[in-house]
Amino acid sequence: MSATDRLEINVLFSKLARLLDEKRWDDAHTVFDRDIAISSPRNGEINGIDEFVAAMRSADKPDELTQHMTTGLLVELDDDKATASANSVTYFFRAGEAPFRSAGLRLDCAAVRTPAGWRLRESRTTLLWLREE
Repeated sequence: MSATDRLEINVLFSKLARLLDEKRWDDAHTVFDRDIAISSPRNGEINGIDEFVAAMRSADKPDELTQHMTTGLLVELDDDKATASANSVTYFFRAGEAPFRSAGLRLDCAAVRTPAGWRLRESRTTLLWLREE
């Protein structure tokens, strides 16, 4: 794996965290392939970027904010495809208040190199633990 590919996939995971935290659904194409397949405990099975954007908009709670802390990224490259996994701790909070919930997650993803750069084609989130404050 080239250092450039490793950096780009690392940035992709950072972009994912910011996309979720800042609720920038119109920028989903900067993280996901249009044919993304997502599995998560919160949103179930989602297929395609349009379905992702619609699901996130309909589930949005304006007063509920998140902060995703992603670490431990492991990447295996196979030409123009990669598998990647990371750990994430997500804090749920309201503006100016301490978190009322936190969750430990494992992210397992498949990424593809596209003309626009690396994008996630598959994303599976596994809930490892949940803490209500």
